[in-house]
Amino acid sequence: MVILSLGSNLPSKYGDKFENLKYAISLLEDSDILLDKKSSFYETPSYPDKSKPKFANMVISVKTSLSPVNLMTIIIDIEKKLERIRRNKNDPRTCDIDIIDYKDQIIKIKNNNFYLEIPHKSLVSRNFVLYPLQEILPNWKHPKTKEILSVLINKLNEEDRKSILKINKN
Repeated sequence: MVILSLGSNLPSKYGDKFENLKYAISLLEDSDILLDKKSSFYETPSYPDKSKPKFANMVISVKTSLSPVNLMTIIIDIEKKLERIRRNKNDPRTCDIDIIDYKDQIIKIKNNNFYLEIPHKSLVSRNFVLYPLQEILPNWKHPKTKEILSVLINKLNEEDRKSILKINKN
């Protein structure tokens, strides 16, 4: 199983931030990536500048025979199709897709276009990954540390535990 985190805080020609995430999933499915489970939408403040638009986030589990590098290449193409512009770290964006877990493997790959580290190095501090992941895969364990989600969530600071909102939107 492969776990992806999706986020958006800007509209694109395809719609608002929620529509961007829905469209990103459909583009993944068009690329031989089978959707297994998807979380609800969650809304979080932009980081580190909370004055920027709030993010819509979700986590999905998928099945694919693609290698991590080929999957990353497709993800980058989808982000481009959704009008993502990469300038500065943490800038607002129409679409951001991260590989959180790839079949419980620990992977570090340097490619010409990107550096890929799986499990995602920042996932343990990201409420917008941990809460949606807990919703769809409550028994998931971190591939490196073997910690369960409830332990990881309890390690979040109080602000991160309170600043996430589950959004009921189809």
